[in-house]
Amino acid sequence: MTDAIPPPQPGIDYPGTFGEFEAWFGSEAACRAYVRRLRWPRGFSCPECGAVDEPTEMSRGLLRCRACGKQVSVTAGTIFQDTHKPLRQWFLAMWFITSQKNGVSALGLQRVLGLGSYRTAWTWLHKLRRAMIRPGRDNLHGEVEVDETYVGAPEEGVRGRGATGKAIVAIAVEKDGRGFGRVRLRHIKDVSADSLLTFVSSAVEPGSTIQTDGWPGYSGLRNVGYQHQPTVISASTDPAHVVMPRVHKVASLLKRWLMGTLQGGIQHQHLDYYLDEFAFRFNRRRSKARGMLFYRLAQQAVAIEPVPYRAIINADGSES
Repeated sequence: MTDAIPPPQPGIDYPGTFGEFEAWFGSEAACRAYVRRLRWPRGFSCPECGAVDEPTEMSRGLLRCRACGKQVSVTAGTIFQDTHKPLRQWFLAMWFITSQKNGVSALGLQRVLGLGSYRTAWTWLHKLRRAMIRPGRDNLHGEVEVDETYVGAPEEGVRGRGATGKAIVAIAVEKDGRGFGRVRLRHIKDVSADSLLTFVSSAVEPGSTIQTDGWPGYSGLRNVGYQHQPTVISASTDPAHVVMPRVHKVASLLKRWLMGTLQGGIQHQHLDYYLDEFAFRFNRRRSKARGMLFYRLAQQAVAIEPVPYRAIINADGSES
């Protein structure tokens, strides 16, 4: 029996069903071969000397460069670096995470994979969330709605920009006709012009049309290269969710997801990575091939630097 990955159909490089997943990744060797293909789609390139040549396969999954003799692990420099768990278990985690419409909590991942500790499941999820955003991705463009929302425990009698103790999330949503395009979300420290304009500049291409409410923090958008269409909600005959329906719908979906899948137990210092997961899922909501989501996550997992546990937790060692 061979450990080689079954040849993909033309244009397809991922399993389409769980049955196909089992056939593709039935062994550690098959999982290593897939990681190798994703890391070096045009053939192995030695990270030490740059030589492009078929390496010698060593024991323990190592590859030896024929030019300089450097031994390279296929998982070095990836999310999987230094893992003590089988790659197949990581692959199962990625499949489970991407095949569930609303994602999975750390406790759910621990249970389905039979992991020995909650910490392992929590750490894996946070590492994989860091792989959900592709470096160098295109910014939003065209017509874009921008607003903020507040997430956290409810505060008696206080709503909107007067709320304290909650995390502020800036949201940008592309218009796609009468529907939704892509989204960008980011945890910001306040609703000052500096925070809001920095967010817009990082998420939206200059020259785009930005629709906001009348909050003065957005008043400098024209000065930084955007077409600005503010609407003073209090002076409008329509409520905010009618004036900017897309951004309010996304805010509602975000809160429902945080409270439902994740039970709302998120510390502010980790919030951006949960927002990245939400954006990863929302921007691929029309995909009918769940295997494609697995493929994209696996691609990015081998393309970003490894993230040690100590770099994930905060200074006091707490998790959320």
